[in-house]
Amino acid sequence: MKPLVSVIIPTHNRASFLKEALDSVFAQTFRDFEVIVVDDGSSDYTVKLVANYPIRFVKRAQRRGVSSARNAGIRRARGKFLAFLDSDDLWLPKKLEMQVLFFKKHPEAVAVQTEEIWIRRGRRVNPRRRHQKPSGFFFDRALELCLISPSGIMLKRDVLYEIGLFDESFPVCEDYELWLRLLARYPVFLIKTPLVVKRGGHEDQLSRTPGLDYYRLKALFKIYPEPYLTPAMRLLIIREASQKAAVYLKGAKKRGKILKIKEIDEKLRKIKLFPGLPCFRALK
Repeated sequence: MKPLVSVIIPTHNRASFLKEALDSVFAQTFRDFEVIVVDDGSSDYTVKLVANYPIRFVKRAQRRGVSSARNAGIRRARGKFLAFLDSDDLWLPKKLEMQVLFFKKHPEAVAVQTEEIWIRRGRRVNPRRRHQKPSGFFFDRALELCLISPSGIMLKRDVLYEIGLFDESFPVCEDYELWLRLLARYPVFLIKTPLVVKRGGHEDQLSRTPGLDYYRLKALFKIYPEPYLTPAMRLLIIREASQKAAVYLKGAKKRGKILKIKEIDEKLRKIKLFPGLPCFRALK
C-alpha cells in the first residue's frame, strides 16, 4: 500500500546531524509516510547510521549536488504529498499531522509550509521582518529573497512534475529558483505554528557559498520568458534583476570577473531593462 507522504532527505557527510533529523521524523504523530534518504557521495558513517532505520536508502558514489539528490528522491517517491527535510534541520512532532490536516480541509491547495524556529550556532535567533513568511500568492516578495524553506514545505507530488523538478545546474539557490516557478502559478499557504527547527551557522551550509547573487540573477533570467507570467510579473522581475545586478556587477568588477560581467550584461539586455541601469560598458 502506498504511503500518503514521502519524506525526502538529501545528505552529504552529515551523519551527526542526520541521526537527529531521522529521529525527529520517526517521532511524528502522523505515521503514514515513507522516508527516502539520498546520500550524495558521503565518506563518513552515513551508511552505517541509516541501517538502523526503516528507510529507503539511495547511495551515490560521487557527489552531484543537492538538486540532483532531491530529484532522485522525488523520482522514487510513492506518496501523494512530498515533504523535504534538510539533514541539519529537525521537525517537531506534529509537523506532518498539521500539514496533512490542512490539505484535508483545503483540497484545492497544492503547497503549505510551517513557521520555523531558527537556531544559529546553538542559540535561538529571531528572523528579521523581511524574512517573515507570507501566505497565499507572494511571487512579488519571493523575488527579493527565498521565503519558502525546503524543510518546512509539503506539496503535492503532481505539481512538481507539472512545473518541473529542481534545476540541477544550480549548485546553490536551487530552492529560490524552484519556488519562483511554483509561486508564479500557485499560492503557497502558511501554518503559523513553528514546526521546524532550522539549524544554521555551520561551515558546510550552502547558504554560506560565495556568489549567491549570481544564481539568483540566473533564476530571474530563466523565468522571465515563461509564457505563464503576466506583464506585471515581468515588470517585477525587471525591477528585481536591476537591483540585484547593480550589487553583483559592482562586486564582479572589483574581483575582475570580466566574463561574468559580460554574461550578466547580455542577459540584462535580453530582458530589455530600462535605460540608465548598470551595464558592462558603464563598468569598464
